Amino acid sequence: MTRKRVAVVFGGRSTEHAISCVSAGSVLAALDRSQYDVVPVGITTDGRWVRMPDDPTLLAISGRELPSVKDGEAHPLTGDPTELGPFADIDVVFPLLHGPWGEDGTIQGLLEMAGIPYVGSGVLASAIAMDKEYMKLLLRAHGLPIGAYAVHHLRTEVDHAAVAALGLPVFVKPARGGSSVGITRIDELGELPAALDEAHRHDPKALIEEMCAGREIECGVLEVLDGPGCEASVPGEIRVTGEGHTFYDFDAKYLDDVVQLDVPADLSDNATSSVQSLACRAFAALGCEGLARVDFFVDGDNVVVNEVNTMPGFTPVSMFPRMWAASGLDYPTLVDRLLQSALRRGTGLR
Repeated sequence: MTRKRVAVVFGGRSTEHAISCVSAGSVLAALDRSQYDVVPVGITTDGRWVRMPDDPTLLAISGRELPSVKDGEAHPLTGDPTELGPFADIDVVFPLLHGPWGEDGTIQGLLEMAGIPYVGSGVLASAIAMDKEYMKLLLRAHGLPIGAYAVHHLRTEVDHAAVAALGLPVFVKPARGGSSVGITRIDELGELPAALDEAHRHDPKALIEEMCAGREIECGVLEVLDGPGCEASVPGEIRVTGEGHTFYDFDAKYLDDVVQLDVPADLSDNATSSVQSLACRAFAALGCEGLARVDFFVDGDNVVVNEVNTMPGFTPVSMFPRMWAASGLDYPTLVDRLLQSALRRGTGLR
């Protein structure tokens, strides 16, 4: 059987550049070279496309030092649809880009135009899931339970009445970000201007969200290989156990070893069933494909959808692969399934 040629794309211009690199390192290490010819394609923080060495160790976190795309053989995209640059000889792409300029429908649109299959959701679902305002609007329209929130655009007046109605504490975050970059918890309204400034360093649109009671629960979703529909993994729980972290921020996630991940989560049967059902409903509501991770707040049997991630982290500590491993799908098999799903789906209207 002819081996398929897969490009693993990572890095990028977003604030999640480093985490994308770590995710890519894990996927590169898991790919079966007897089935796939592997082409690592890195994107630098200033947008240059380069072919990287096929060496996962170059993309690992070392202490508190994060990896990045710096050097490699330049492969620019010319804008000419007949000149595909790094994708000229590729059968399928695994776009491990997190955040804007990758997870938001941009690279998905490029690959659709080029007619190259790729892992994950299409243009529309990727764009909606990346913009948390529109994600919440669509989830609410489909009857899914979400928390209250307000939106603030850079250089506009704050709607203090809308913020006050949320109560305290609240969380301020970039509307189109991830990996907890730019998020601030505020316990007094006087802290709001500084929190908005921090969010707006990353995005001209910010969300101000009420604090939802409950435990932080996540659930993985995969598209069914044969036929329509999806299936949900066992849920997992995130618990911040170390001092100095009031919520699940970037350092807690990746650097400080203060997080306990419980997979499967210790939930009642009713709560587990609700999480899995709502995860699949959210996946369908946004029109997702391939995979997603849906995040929740669970208080007893009360379940609230927090957000949907169309390209969740694939690092060694990431919840998505851990939840599927606990559901009977190990990491290499998970990666292979996603690539096979992409190849079967193809591109174009569907």
